[in-house]
Amino acid sequence: MYSPKFDITNKILKNIGIIEASREVIDHAPLLPYYEKQFKNDAMVRTVHFGTHIEGNELNLDQAEKVLSGQDVVARERDIQEVINYRKAMEFLEEIREKKQEISEELIKKLHKITVNKILPVEKCGEYRKTQVVIKNSQTGQVSFRPPEASTVSAQIKELLAFIDNPQNQDIHPVLKSGIVHYELVRIHPFLDGNGRVARALSTLILFLEGYDIRKFFSLEEYFDSNAAEYYNALQSVARQAGDLTKWLEYFTQGLAIELSKIKDKVEKISVDGKLRAKLGGKPLMLSDRQLKIIEYIQKTGFLQNQAFDQLFPMVSEDTILNELKVLLKTGIIRKQGSTKGAKYVMK
Repeated sequence: MYSPKFDITNKILKNIGIIEASREVIDHAPLLPYYEKQFKNDAMVRTVHFGTHIEGNELNLDQAEKVLSGQDVVARERDIQEVINYRKAMEFLEEIREKKQEISEELIKKLHKITVNKILPVEKCGEYRKTQVVIKNSQTGQVSFRPPEASTVSAQIKELLAFIDNPQNQDIHPVLKSGIVHYELVRIHPFLDGNGRVARALSTLILFLEGYDIRKFFSLEEYFDSNAAEYYNALQSVARQAGDLTKWLEYFTQGLAIELSKIKDKVEKISVDGKLRAKLGGKPLMLSDRQLKIIEYIQKTGFLQNQAFDQLFPMVSEDTILNELKVLLKTGIIRKQGSTKGAKYVMK
């Protein structure tokens, strides 16, 4: 039975504390639907771009975003396909989360199949490697990592799955469990290619299934890619420490703490007052695109006056805009200061 070895250090405790505090704010922030969608889209783009870039994908963030929106990009076919595949892998995770499906060998193989579709030969997609491989330093050519023998892959994956399912491991914090699974899949290296992407996706799935989807606003991939050498060094620290995962988990938890702290700060800046949600009975706000644009404008500039209507909505009549404002006034989202043409509309 696989049993991870690690210590709960002060650094890990501090990181988990930041994660929990940020999660509380993010999960309970009453956000407008516009921003909810914006945060999720942003997280998806960053996850897909940085999750493939760290593996050598040459698309930049803007190009990746265009590919995801269905626009044509002049680039290597493989790079474009990797981005498309990783987006599909993320969508697959969401399906699994909704069904609350258990993680199995079949699921891991399907995740790999999606990740390397049209990149590896069909017969190698979703299939464990049958040969021994070594990981070399791209600059020095030295062997930096030697994964287990191919014949042991299936047995080691089964041990990892037993660890995930074991009720005795329910006391391990979901973030730590996610980090452990991430490392173990990289160490086992079950496939010829795509192991890093599958490991990162699987660790994200662990978080989702353990109630840490955090509204799908986060992307750990950007943290890993921001300093790829540090990421690989943290992974390799386990072997240097005779299988002790402590240094890796310090690095992993720090990444999620940094990412969620950034999102928490953004959410706090644009969150609608919690009293508003209570006033509306906790129901989501069904606002028009124009109403959302008005709120975004007021939040950026501090107020909206009649003379800015043309700038905000060219070719739209003043009466139409005033009707949109009436809805926002009625729901208590904004309030009016003054009663003449020079009146200001501000957030309530």
